[in-house]
Amino acid sequence: CGRCGCSVVGEIKKQKYIYYHCTGYADKCRGEPASCRRKYVREEVLEKQFTAMLGQLRFDDEVLGWVREALHASHADERHEHGEAIKQAEHRRLGDRISTMYIDKLDGKIGGDFFDKMAGQWREEQRRLQGDIDRHEDAEQSYMDDGVRILELARNAQALFERQPAREKRRLLNFVLSNCSWEHGEVVATFRQPFDLLAETTEIAARSTANS
Repeated sequence: CGRCGCSVVGEIKKQKYIYYHCTGYADKCRGEPASCRRKYVREEVLEKQFTAMLGQLRFDDEVLGWVREALHASHADERHEHGEAIKQAEHRRLGDRISTMYIDKLDGKIGGDFFDKMAGQWREEQRRLQGDIDRHEDAEQSYMDDGVRILELARNAQALFERQPAREKRRLLNFVLSNCSWEHGEVVATFRQPFDLLAETTEIAARSTANS
């Protein structure tokens, strides 16, 4: 309840209709318990408002392109933070060093035993670096896959909500929204990250289209 902070619960009336109201517990209520308990709202009204709220996440192909670019930019930041480019450069440098030393061996500038020893050490270091690079690439792919799934969920959240049973609707709302409250007949909530950014991007795109 946005007025007193108590929980809002649903009750079935006439074995058919579901109404929600504030519990208004006297020992927890910050306002007037009796006043809050007297205010009811039909489930259909709440669902309509939640549906409209999820509609803020719907976006067209142009916005999808913007979000994908942002995702790729973030992906590039991840690559930089993990120093993958440095590891790849070091891997290549070791390979070049082995090749150069092999030519020196053929030219008789170094002995075979020395080449085998150093080349073995460098190849072992290459294997270690390659393992780090492979693990990071797997993590990057998972990062991108998660991003794509979030985009798909956001884009279809409204349609999913409309056709899901009550339990699944609640799970979807808990995943996408936070700080939900009901006050003066209106649902108030905030989008969780990164859905807040998607909603903001969609709003900016809508204003841009309206002004063009």
